[in-house]
Amino acid sequence: MTGARVRLLSAGLVAATVLTTVLAVWLGLKLADQRGAEQRRQDVLAAARQSALNFTSLDYRHYDRDSRNVLKGATGDFKKQFAAQTAQLTKLVAQNKSVSEGQVLEAGIVRSDARSARVLVVADSKVTNTAAPEGQARTYRLQLDLVRAGGRWLTSDVTFVG
Repeated sequence: MTGARVRLLSAGLVAATVLTTVLAVWLGLKLADQRGAEQRRQDVLAAARQSALNFTSLDYRHYDRDSRNVLKGATGDFKKQFAAQTAQLTKLVAQNKSVSEGQVLEAGIVRSDARSARVLVVADSKVTNTAAPEGQARTYRLQLDLVRAGGRWLTSDVTFVG
């Protein structure tokens, strides 16, 4: 082999190595982005499911604890409104001996980014109270808006839909 051929072969190997390295780094970053997006999706769904479960599972015998659970996962106007109504709701659920046992059936993300998300949730609950001691089945279709704050996904709004 001549010196020119060796230099050309060496340059080709260097170029192939650089190209392979760049491709491997790009694919690694793309995979990391996909994993991050999937983790965010799972975190959003878990927070929305828990929030809906807390919101549909309330018991007059320990309403203070149940309402605190709702407030722990809340922020913004939703938190303010729920907190403002807690005293009145405490009296109402105690007077009616209300128990609601919620269960989340389905949840799906409508949209999300790194700081906010909108999730639709379908939940059932069995509600018993003085007017319905045998219980009534209820189905809720909820739209939850969530925001990322302090490293957690918190519910900023709940709307009954459909």
